[in-house]
Amino acid sequence: MRKRVSVGIAVVIVLGVGMIGLAQAQDDEGPMSDLRFVVVRDYNGKPVRNAAVVLHPVTKKGKQSRGGLELKTDNEGRANIDGIPYGPLRIQVLAPGFQTFGEDYQIDRAEMEITVKLKRPGGQYSIYENHGDAKKPGDNKVPEQKPQ
Repeated sequence: MRKRVSVGIAVVIVLGVGMIGLAQAQDDEGPMSDLRFVVVRDYNGKPVRNAAVVLHPVTKKGKQSRGGLELKTDNEGRANIDGIPYGPLRIQVLAPGFQTFGEDYQIDRAEMEITVKLKRPGGQYSIYENHGDAKKPGDNKVPEQKPQ
């Protein structure tokens, strides 16, 4: 029980630090953008509900700065946030059963809609499976020679 409480507190602290980072970026009083996200399945276009859309500010040198903000998609695969400052923003989308998506965007308009198409996880390569071109046990042996 105490472990759950401490994990919950840690999550609140991390999100709080992210909000402080975004608030500091907004103190510049530069232009702000309203972002709309749509998360769908790549193979059929159906919405992905409860996907985590994580926003990370990016420094001028292209490095991810500390902090961030997490949004959750609704039943239609949509998430919205207003008041994001113009500039580079790293967006990651995570959902169980799909590949993790990550890309940097340049926020440069008052309103932007970003559509993310999540793919199914790819197959994994195993050394224990037959892949057709693999050598079989005993292929390294020298063929026996018949006596003459």
